[in-house]
Amino acid sequence: MSEVSNSQLPECVDVLIIGAGAAGLMCAATAGQRGRSVLVLDHANKVGKKILMSGGGRCNFTNLYTSAENFYSRNPHFCKSALARYSQWEFIALVEKYGIPYHEKTLGQLFCDNKSKDIVDLLLAECRAAKAQIRTRCSVSTIKAQAAGYQVKTSLGTVTCESLVVATGGLSIPTMGATGFGYEIARQFGLDLVPTRPALVPFTQHKRQLERQSTLPGSALEVSASCGEGSFLEQMLFTHRGVSGPAVLQASSHWSEGKEVVINLAPNHSLPDWLQQRRQQNPESHLHSVLAEIWSKKLVQYFLQRENLSSRPLKQFGDGELRDMGSKLQIWKLVPAGTEGYRTAEVTLGGVNTEQISSRTMECKTQAGLFFIGEVLDVTGWLGGFNFQWAWASGHAAGEVV
Repeated sequence: MSEVSNSQLPECVDVLIIGAGAAGLMCAATAGQRGRSVLVLDHANKVGKKILMSGGGRCNFTNLYTSAENFYSRNPHFCKSALARYSQWEFIALVEKYGIPYHEKTLGQLFCDNKSKDIVDLLLAECRAAKAQIRTRCSVSTIKAQAAGYQVKTSLGTVTCESLVVATGGLSIPTMGATGFGYEIARQFGLDLVPTRPALVPFTQHKRQLERQSTLPGSALEVSASCGEGSFLEQMLFTHRGVSGPAVLQASSHWSEGKEVVINLAPNHSLPDWLQQRRQQNPESHLHSVLAEIWSKKLVQYFLQRENLSSRPLKQFGDGELRDMGSKLQIWKLVPAGTEGYRTAEVTLGGVNTEQISSRTMECKTQAGLFFIGEVLDVTGWLGGFNFQWAWASGHAAGEVV
């Protein structure tokens, strides 16, 4: 029977998994279904904390359009094998098997109708059926490789195992218990790390800029946010610290200090052409009332002030002036002061270098019986359920062979 507790550990198991998040629980269920004895350890007081808080409490558990192109990694081909062998359709079938109601929000993002706990309950039920044991409030102190397997000392006792799976996640949201422990294990066994940084994270702005935007926190609009090779058409939200929202979070994965983010504030229009059309249709209409057709009144007022533009009837603007004004209003070139960091980042870019890991099994190429799955690896998905799908796929890949 699956047991979530902090009672004493068994002395020996076939598979020991460190981390009871999405990847770890999927791996445990998959390995247990093969008849392997499985133990999952987590230092937190409950399993699946990031699952529970994800998607505004409704868990964006996968994406209909998942493909390798939705992931960042130094080795962009690494994720293909696992994603192909356990696709979004397999996990959707599992959700439907448990009768969990769900819906598509936008862009293929699937959310629970009710609450994220439905996904945690599903994973625990799968672990229970596979007789995988789970211990919470259990911290690992030392790991030693043995002739055949590993000896792991923990706060609840010592356990040996044939296969050791690291599913500890990244550094994102430390209040949920995130630590760099998985990276420490990788270093212990001589593995390289791709430098880590926060991703899918809001941008912060300088104090003077925030003062000018003091009326805007809570205001949102659809934009196209571009940074480097990434360009994302979604919502942007003004906050008390800077800007957030899906478009900004996506762009943050391409951002580094000092880099410019180009934000198209009216992605469905060419403002120079649109303003000229509106002048032809109604030359008496004022600039602010025309712009209020696409932006809120607060945003119109702010954008006009930012460009030192006054509102007057469109007929009073010449062609060149109107086009120049449209161009200025359309594009905002933002150089963020920084990001909100790991405190609010949804994921961690970088991690264990995948060149050292088998893409088929997730096993370390230089250390037999040692596996890395989920976010601890240098595989990071876009916003929208892709990171959960990587957790399911990588956990399943390891679970089939441990």
